[in-house]
Amino acid sequence: MHDNVVKFVIWICKRFDRKKVQAISDKLLEILNDPNSEIQPKDTFKEDHPNYRKFNVDPEPPLKEKPGRKKKRKNSGKNF
Repeated sequence: MHDNVVKFVIWICKRFDRKKVQAISDKLLEILNDPNSEIQPKDTFKEDHPNYRKFNVDPEPPLKEKPGRKKKRKNSGKNF
């Protein structure tokens, strides 16, 4: 990635004079510093977290006791 940035900077410098490069730099800084700018930098969150919120919810509620075990009845002390 760093190599691509260097190549891009070289490309800009070859195509524009000093004043235009300064204007490009100023505009980029303005965009980066203003969170409400119309132009937003690419958000890499989805690339960094590809499985975010990609899951299925089990429609069955969780078990309240282990399978195969019967519920124990409490003995209240009274035998009928």
